[in-house]
Amino acid sequence: MLGSGIFKGLAVTAKNFFGSYFCKSRLTTLQYPEAGNTITAFSRNIPFLVFDSEEAPLDTLRCVSCKICEKECPPQCIYIVQDKDANGKALKQPRIFDIDISVCMGCQICVEVCPFEAIKMDSTFELAGADRFADLLLHRDQLAKPNTYFHKIHPAEAQEVDARLAAKQKKPAAA
Repeated sequence: MLGSGIFKGLAVTAKNFFGSYFCKSRLTTLQYPEAGNTITAFSRNIPFLVFDSEEAPLDTLRCVSCKICEKECPPQCIYIVQDKDANGKALKQPRIFDIDISVCMGCQICVEVCPFEAIKMDSTFELAGADRFADLLLHRDQLAKPNTYFHKIHPAEAQEVDARLAAKQKKPAAA
C-alpha cells in the first residue's frame, strides 16, 4: 500500500508522545541548566595543556614547543611560537600556544602525537561567549590546567601517564 511508511512513522510518534505522559523515563528533553548534563569518561571536547607545579604554572608546562601537534592537526587550529631568552636562544617552552576552538574538531590527534604527554582532551562543553572571534581563540594561560585536574577527569589514564613519565626520568638519572 502506498504511504504505509508514513502511517507507521506517525504511529511511532503518537506512541512516544502519549507514552511520555505516563512513563517519565520516555522523556527525551533534558531541562539543561537545572538538571545538568552527564559526561561519559570517554568524552572529549577541546585540548588543554598540563602543568606540574601549582606555584609556577606557566613555567612548569610539559610542552616544550616541539610543534608536532601543530603540524599534525588536520584543521590547523593550533598555533605555537617558541620562547627565547635575552640572547635569542630558544627555550624549551612556548611563548604563544593558541587553539582556535571554532575550527578544532576534537579529533585527539594532537594528544596522540605529543611525545611529552603535555596535551590532553578536556570534557568541558560550556564554551559559549559573547564575542565569537575573541572568545573562541584560547591562549596558553587559558589552556593551562594542573595535573591534579587531569587526575580528576581521567584518573586511570593520569596514573598511567605519571608512571610513564617517572620511568622516563629514572632512566637518565640511572645512566
